[in-house]
Amino acid sequence: MSSPGFVRPPTPEDSQDLEERRAGARALLAHPLMTRGGPHDDELRLVRRHRVALTRFFAEALGYRLTVEPVGARLFKPGLGRDGTRPLLRRSKAPFTPRMYALLVLTIAALTRSRPQLLVDELVAAVRSAAVEADVAVDLDAIGDRRALHAALTVLVGLGALSERDGDLEHWAEKHTQSLLDVNRDVLALLVSAQLGAARSRDDLLQPPAVPSAAGGARMATRRRLLESPVLTTDELPADHAEWWRRNRNREREWFHDQFGLELELRAEGALATDPQDELTDVDFPGRGKTSHLALLVLEALVEEVRPAVPRSRASADPQTHPWHALSAERVAHRARAVVDDWSSGLRKDQREDPEAAARQALSLLVSVGLLRAAPAGAGQGWLLHAAAARYRPVAEIIAPSRSGEASLFDLEELQ
Repeated sequence: MSSPGFVRPPTPEDSQDLEERRAGARALLAHPLMTRGGPHDDELRLVRRHRVALTRFFAEALGYRLTVEPVGARLFKPGLGRDGTRPLLRRSKAPFTPRMYALLVLTIAALTRSRPQLLVDELVAAVRSAAVEADVAVDLDAIGDRRALHAALTVLVGLGALSERDGDLEHWAEKHTQSLLDVNRDVLALLVSAQLGAARSRDDLLQPPAVPSAAGGARMATRRRLLESPVLTTDELPADHAEWWRRNRNREREWFHDQFGLELELRAEGALATDPQDELTDVDFPGRGKTSHLALLVLEALVEEVRPAVPRSRASADPQTHPWHALSAERVAHRARAVVDDWSSGLRKDQREDPEAAARQALSLLVSVGLLRAAPAGAGQGWLLHAAAARYRPVAEIIAPSRSGEASLFDLEELQ
């Protein structure tokens, strides 16, 4: 008989289960809605296999609700509050407009009471009816609203709530083409994460529910912040949450690694979560494309702008280090425009023709990844740059000498 303190070593089967559960948890963070027959069938099979364990894990560790149905799986995350930096995207990668969101909601409302199969013109009529009930003025004979509705339909097709059985939905907005659509009501029921029955206003829908203290409020809320936005700034946490973080941050670093394979960089200002596999992000930064490259160059220039104001001998263990550094709107605009001018030969044609727009796109990308933000109201026009921006500064690397034994042109020792 084993003693009370004996712990059975993990078996190969246990290790495999742990790896599979971690893979399933990572898949749900990256794709909160996975549908049968979709692009993530392999990950969905893992989620189904470990449904009970994953449901309990997300509920106890993060306060997230996981629903696994025959049609697919949905991880309901309440989010961090109002945040416009993660919009739905059109096929062109441009963000959804308010009009598109309005028509998306009206379409979902119309589909909840439609037939399981209908023509796109029938759906248009149902959307018109839903708009009248909601007292929203729409004109689906006008090209603007037709394009907005088409963007909404495209998103619903991508999510698996709609599928095109026959026709030409692609050109419906411009050419009035016909299309026969299948409605997947089971997927439709998984789309809306807010508790509609208890909502009395739009604020009730947008404001995430508070995490009860009895359920580990500091622990859950802080973990959510790191998973939803990988830069954790301690001085932006409530006082009790910040104190909890300081006491438990080393243990939490191990927890994030064990449960999700994430690496936590602990710093005086807070922490930064990184994924060695480069999978758990919706914005790849630094990423590919001219705008990403331009944003990285602008970020370098902004870091150099604030560097003289940051004491180089600052103690890294100082818990009072302020993470945000103020920059005037004029200096940011000047620096961004100078970068565009200096690197114009490597930019796209549209960026060369409209350098102001190119600079705005670069700054918008930096805002979306949490490294730059507008100064709060009352502080005057300006920007705030996060200390984490400094980790993206370019680092020169010396190319290794040739294996032939000949000295490399990049071998600095040969030049001394």
